[in-house]
Amino acid sequence: MKEFQTHIPIRFTLNGSQVAVEVEAGETALDTIRERLRLKGTKQGCGIGECGACTIVVDGMAVNACLMLGAQLDGKEVRTVEGLTATVDLTALQQAFLDHHAVQCGFCTPGILMSAQALFDENPKPTHADIVKAISGNLCRCTGYGHIVAAIEDAANRLAGGVG
Repeated sequence: MKEFQTHIPIRFTLNGSQVAVEVEAGETALDTIRERLRLKGTKQGCGIGECGACTIVVDGMAVNACLMLGAQLDGKEVRTVEGLTATVDLTALQQAFLDHHAVQCGFCTPGILMSAQALFDENPKPTHADIVKAISGNLCRCTGYGHIVAAIEDAANRLAGGVG
């Protein structure tokens, strides 16, 4: 009988820094990020890819970390909400969320920020429809999305105008 490897060594870039960690075979990327690497901005919501609270950006694409295995991070470029800025200054996107009161309880905010960031990385001048589509996998129980969409539109305008 063949023995299966239960601990898998992986290396990837996380928020601009190289990391090496050993993960268990069935461990999710969410658990790798939150529990092994102690980055708590990526939230555990539904655990089945429906709420978007665990959204991270992997090789430029927004993905649900709860649906991805930790071992699949190997060799990838990964960005979490902690990696939006390396300084104490807020990004245009983060500032727009504050300016537009797009945060209430805040649980969904990291996932929405990462979905919006992935959109900006792909399309620096998104339309209203592009924004709505980009965050369609993120559930918010508090805001009704009006303020969130307005904040993302404002951030897009700021970035297009060279502000932020």
